[in-house]
Amino acid sequence: MTTSDAGPPTDVIDLAAELKSSGIEQVLGELDAELVGLAPVKRRIRQIASLLLVERVRERLALTSRAPTLHMSFTGNPGTGKTTVALRMAQILHRLGFVRRGQLVCVTRDDLVGQYIGHTAPKTKDMLKKAMGGVLFIDEAYYLYRPENERDYGQEAIEILLQAMESQREDLVVILAGYADRMETFFKSNPGFRSRIAHHIDFPDYDSAQLLNIAELMLKDQNYRFSPEARAAFERYIDARRRLPHFSNARSIRNALDRARLRQAGRLVATTGVAVTAKDLITIEASDILASRVFEQAGEPRA
Repeated sequence: MTTSDAGPPTDVIDLAAELKSSGIEQVLGELDAELVGLAPVKRRIRQIASLLLVERVRERLALTSRAPTLHMSFTGNPGTGKTTVALRMAQILHRLGFVRRGQLVCVTRDDLVGQYIGHTAPKTKDMLKKAMGGVLFIDEAYYLYRPENERDYGQEAIEILLQAMESQREDLVVILAGYADRMETFFKSNPGFRSRIAHHIDFPDYDSAQLLNIAELMLKDQNYRFSPEARAAFERYIDARRRLPHFSNARSIRNALDRARLRQAGRLVATTGVAVTAKDLITIEASDILASRVFEQAGEPRA
């Protein structure tokens, strides 16, 4: 390594070559292909990946003295791609050498918190052991903290997690996920978590056009398609469903398509004495969409 008398190393680094050899462009490309929209999220993931790539080069040149903090918070409504992004983030971290194995272990409160004295510590430590060398994704993390219940054991799990996030930071990345407002309350009640989180990423809801695109991609993946009339009916379905409670973005779209496929299958089997074609088997018709109760619940006509 060439150095000057009074400054840092003078090596010239080809970051484009470093990026190519790392393989993270492939991961980012897969993320682009998997998720419709989410431009701010994808942009932020690219920025984090770039930062980690630079950190890896800096470490190789002895320009850094401490591993970067990598724990993250993903906030947003259900069905906005948080788990998918977490999986790709684990792969990026692995390819850049920040975690040993790169696996993603997804847990909720029930996986970490016990129901009696002495139950929580082994459960939490077991999940940490499984995630070590990769990423621990804690969905709806705010349920760990239940201040209204004096006999709740969530605080014990929190203390173990905080200790691991600090002492094992070079071998474990923790991603906390959940609704934005509830996560903010959680962080206020548990400042130890906030101080250990390096990256906060907010996942926006999909708009109606993006949800229709998601639906068509889901159908294509299963070798189905909308008829033109069904596509128009599903556009109406999306607008109606978004006005109802408990809408979960892509998750609600997947559920709606599953029910449409059920109706299609029932319709085809009930058509006695008429042979069906391959086109019939792959086509979702308008009647398969318009039979949904969502239109009635939203006060929309089905015709």
